[in-house]
Amino acid sequence: MRIRLDIAYDGTHFRGWARQPGLRTVQETLETALARVVGGSPRLVVAGRTDAGVHASDQVAHVDLDDEQQERMLARHARPSAAPQTIQDRAHALAARMTGVLGAYSDVAVTASRLAPEGFDARFSAVWRRYEYRIADTVTGYDPLERNRTTTVRAALDETAMDAAARALIGLHDFAAYCKPRDEATTIRTLLEFDWHRDAAGVLVANVKADAFCHSMVRALVGACVAVGEGRLDVDDVVDIRDAQERVPEVKVLAARGLTLSEVGYPADELLAQRAEQTRARRALG
Repeated sequence: MRIRLDIAYDGTHFRGWARQPGLRTVQETLETALARVVGGSPRLVVAGRTDAGVHASDQVAHVDLDDEQQERMLARHARPSAAPQTIQDRAHALAARMTGVLGAYSDVAVTASRLAPEGFDARFSAVWRRYEYRIADTVTGYDPLERNRTTTVRAALDETAMDAAARALIGLHDFAAYCKPRDEATTIRTLLEFDWHRDAAGVLVANVKADAFCHSMVRALVGACVAVGEGRLDVDDVVDIRDAQERVPEVKVLAARGLTLSEVGYPADELLAQRAEQTRARRALG
């Protein structure tokens, strides 16, 4: 049985998603809780690994459970008088069981669980990911209640110029100038959406959507826009930097606290397996 999990977390006290020896991570926390519910050593496959301090409001993962794990989950959840449960019932029940183990005020939660459609792979079936980045500038002011998910910039930022810079970067390009290099990893990405607005509280919010992101890409793109908002760069500069494919000191990688993975997009169910196969093939070539 493959189950899709929808997950939210406050990344403040996690060292990122992926397991690391001796460190608290989202993956380790969730897999430990899963093991208490279903036994064995369940392993999660995630749509996008987030860095230390990065949050998620709608992360997606999947887990494969064998027959013994399924039965253990059902036995611990079902009441003696309860009606027989379907496979879908068992999948839905997992989120509630996880909440019981993680606790009511945990900084990570499984918000939903369900039987995954045939061919679904949380990582390889995804067609895009969307992030949000929040900045409080001197126009907005500092709200201590939002400190864990909002970065502070001590300047009055020009949101119109930042929005123009963001939109100028959209498209299929090599974003090496806005990524931390990794051996044998491609930096070619399709940036589908990138724009800025101020919310009702005056906080600057970036909407960033792409087919995939390379390491630190969103925070570097945001840093370039902040430089434009401060008047240190103009719109043409951020495009020229991208096309030069070289990192420059004018572009700062902003703090993780302002970044939240907000959505992952998947194709129609009948296209999930095809999408996963295509993505694996591209990764193998890259």
